[in-house]
Amino acid sequence: MTKKIPKKRNALGRGLGALLDDSSPLDSRFESRDTGHQAGSINEIPIEQIETNPFQPRSHFDEQALNELAESIRMQGIIQPITVRKLSEKQYQLISGERRYQASKIAGLTAIPAYVRTADDQQMLEMALIENIQRENLNAIEVALSYQRLLTECDLKQEELGGRVGKDRSTVNNYLRLLKLPPDIQAGLRDKKISMGHARALITIDDVSRQLDIYKKILHQDLSVRKVEALVRKSAQEKPKPSSEPAPENGKEIAKLQSRLSSHFGSRIQVNTRDGKKGEIKIPFVSIDDLNRILDILDM
Repeated sequence: MTKKIPKKRNALGRGLGALLDDSSPLDSRFESRDTGHQAGSINEIPIEQIETNPFQPRSHFDEQALNELAESIRMQGIIQPITVRKLSEKQYQLISGERRYQASKIAGLTAIPAYVRTADDQQMLEMALIENIQRENLNAIEVALSYQRLLTECDLKQEELGGRVGKDRSTVNNYLRLLKLPPDIQAGLRDKKISMGHARALITIDDVSRQLDIYKKILHQDLSVRKVEALVRKSAQEKPKPSSEPAPENGKEIAKLQSRLSSHFGSRIQVNTRDGKKGEIKIPFVSIDDLNRILDILDM
C-alpha cells in the first residue's frame, strides 16, 4: 500500500504561500545529477547539506519549546516539510522552518523532508520576514519591525506589503505607528505589560512626556484600554492653547526638526540653538539596551 504524503497545512497564511508560488524561476528542469532533488518537489535531504538562513529575523529560539518539538518529531516525524533553496549539487539553504530544522537535529534525524525552491537573496529575506510575521507567538513590536524591514530592505510599498502578508493597509499602518512610541512603551508592549489597544491610544498623544506619564499610570493602576482612552481625551482637552503670537520662522523649523528626530529615534530629542547659528542636539537613553538601539540607528 503506497503511503500518501500528507497535504501541506496552510499554517503560514496566504502571504508566504503566495510568495513561494511566485518565487521565480521555479524551473522543473533544475535538478541535481546525483540526488535528483527537483525544484518545486518534496525531497528527503541530508541535514548536513542544509545551512541556516542568514536572513532569519529571529536569532533566539526557546530551548524548552525546541526540546518539546524534538520529542514530538521523534514520535511522529516531520508533519510539515521545511523549505530550502538549492545552492549547489549538495548544498541547500533554509528559507523557512528553522524551528523544525533545529528540533530535527536535536531529535537525531539525519535527513529531513523539504520543499526545494529557487530564490535570490532579496526573496530569501522577504520569505523569512513574512514567515516570521505569520507566527502566532510574535508580539506587536516584532511584527512592526518585520513590516518596517520589508518596506525598507525589500523596497516594498505599503499596498504591496499588505498583499504579501494578507493584511489591509490600515492594519499594516497601525503596526508601523507603534515604532514611533518611546522605547519604554515599546518595551512594555513587547513584554506584554500593555496591550495593542493601550499602545494605539498612546500613539494619538503627540508629546512624549505625556505619553510616558499615562503609560506609568497604566502600569501602576492597571488601567483598562477604555480608561486610557478617556485619559487621552482628557489630556488633549487640557493641552495648553498655542500662543496667539506667531512663532519666529526659525523656531517653527526647529520644532519640526525636533519632532522628526524624535519620531526617527523613538526618543524625545531636544534641539537647542543659540544666536540662530550654534546649538546642540540631545539624544537621551534610558538603558544600555536603549543606547545600543540608538547606536544601531546611527550605524555606529
